[in-house]
Amino acid sequence: MDMFYDLVLRAKQNDKEAFLRLYEGVYKELYQLAYYTLRNTHDAEDVVSETVIAAYESIGKLKKPESFKGWICKIAINKCNQKIRQYMKRETTLSPDMEVKTTDSVLLSDIRSALGELDYEERMIVILHVLWGYKGEEIGKILHIKHSTIRSKYRRSLEKMKVKLQT
Repeated sequence: MDMFYDLVLRAKQNDKEAFLRLYEGVYKELYQLAYYTLRNTHDAEDVVSETVIAAYESIGKLKKPESFKGWICKIAINKCNQKIRQYMKRETTLSPDMEVKTTDSVLLSDIRSALGELDYEERMIVILHVLWGYKGEEIGKILHIKHSTIRSKYRRSLEKMKVKLQT
């Protein structure tokens, strides 16, 4: 059974401690999703906060407790999309140069750079599969794309990243 199942049931009954444990269980993945999508630490933190607030306010509407991770992931993707629309309204561009100095290894920096070369949809597919462990069918449901398209875009995306990493 899903490790979140019982916590979701408790959170739906307004158990704040259970919701806090759910949050602790997904925070890192939510942050990675937001960061690799937006490529800005501050915006990623904002998106995670907004996602958690929205999830807390609507956890009672979650019909299937076993789908908690996919549900909160969809909320995070929607919040990222809102942030991207805000960027576009301000006529600013997303740039890989927006990174804050980190102590991450060169390899991680190279991977971030390679991810940055992918378009939004390709980046989301790779992030959802590699970081979150979703299968093609699940990613298709989250992004509203056919499973076969997910599979081919995933392979092409990895190939693009491989080429970028070899240069």
